[in-house]
Amino acid sequence: MLARNFTRIARLSRGFATHAPSTSASLPATLHLKTGQSFVGRSFGAPTSIWGETVFSTSITSYTESMTDPSYRGQILVFTTPLIGNYGVPHNKTPVDDKDVGVVLESERIQCSAVVVADVAEKFSHYTAVESLSSWCARNGVPGITGVDTRAITRLLRDQGTTLGRLAIGADASLPPPRAEEYWDPTTENLVAQVSTKTPYELNPTGDVKIAVLDFGAKANILRSLVRRGAAVTVLPWNFDFNKIRDQYDGLFLSNGPGDPNHCMEAAMHLRRTMQEWDKPIFGICMGHQVIGMAAGLEAYRMTFGNRGHNQPVLALASSGSIKAGRVYVTSQNHQYALKLQDPFPAGWEPFFINCNDSSVEGIKSTAESGKKVWGVQFHPESAGGPLDTIEMFTDFLAECRAHKLHLNIPRSQPMDAAKVVPNLAHLAPQRVAVAA
Repeated sequence: MLARNFTRIARLSRGFATHAPSTSASLPATLHLKTGQSFVGRSFGAPTSIWGETVFSTSITSYTESMTDPSYRGQILVFTTPLIGNYGVPHNKTPVDDKDVGVVLESERIQCSAVVVADVAEKFSHYTAVESLSSWCARNGVPGITGVDTRAITRLLRDQGTTLGRLAIGADASLPPPRAEEYWDPTTENLVAQVSTKTPYELNPTGDVKIAVLDFGAKANILRSLVRRGAAVTVLPWNFDFNKIRDQYDGLFLSNGPGDPNHCMEAAMHLRRTMQEWDKPIFGICMGHQVIGMAAGLEAYRMTFGNRGHNQPVLALASSGSIKAGRVYVTSQNHQYALKLQDPFPAGWEPFFINCNDSSVEGIKSTAESGKKVWGVQFHPESAGGPLDTIEMFTDFLAECRAHKLHLNIPRSQPMDAAKVVPNLAHLAPQRVAVAA
């Protein structure tokens, strides 16, 4: 009886919010934009001043997934939702098996440079939460600013476009704004090389279909979506020449990633050869979509403020698998660059999706006449978080891989001999997941 009462008390305690004062709430903070505006507030998280590219996200939930998305590398992330941190941060470890890939969130650590919120929650409440947003940021060395008008900042970014920024903390907050030439532009660096895995590794090696993933900064839920659908996944560095080992695989997947896709021209040239000589299915998301487009002969360009959020409507222009032409799908997105819509399209290719708000290209696909099975989408079918309107595109991709495998009369995959796949693969730690920061 006594033990049962203690259990009830423990369960009841989960209903109360945990007070989590900011780890550096007493420090002043100022966000400077290269366009000349400054916003004064107070800091939370790490008491460190940083530089970055200032962007905004219209996501109304899943701040932990957004902050751990490698596509936000080098960016000062402004949340349009006023209250951030109210459900805390979960423990970020899972098993590595046929269901999970080692992390709960999108990578092992916070990837954005800083966060900007109108009101950071000083109390958090969720049954999976183990720490506050502020303490999580402090532990990862990531600063934040709260008490600023994020509506005004967002309007500036929409009107003027994404701009460079400086988040000044503590004594730095009272200094004059930086000169224009002092701002650091992260897109001048190859951010993909920073977040991509340095060595290949495997997930779910006993899966019935073998998929190679080129890691431009893969979100964990992309890998999770493949593994949970029975795929044996080998994750490769972004510039690995897949042509050397392509005959060992049933399909190729190209992940999302940060920064300017033109830094990934080496991968695009490798992929161009793959698409010319290999007839197995290929699927790309976000950066992977842009690399497919560049390999096909399309040009990538920088958008004014990009599309970031869980509420981007896209119109399907063609049917493929679960996708039906003429239907509008609501999608989760995070990108600053897009492929140019041109007429005529490269031979063997056609537009797949178009954005309903700004008419930017949201997807391309190989034509039926080309004899190829290649798709690329600018949005995230796996979301995490966001709508799951297009999640079955993973099922479609793997179904095509399995169909192609059966057509070739290839026997069911055996557990991979890692030493024969790529050099040193057998020595990888089994807990390797998602992205090497």
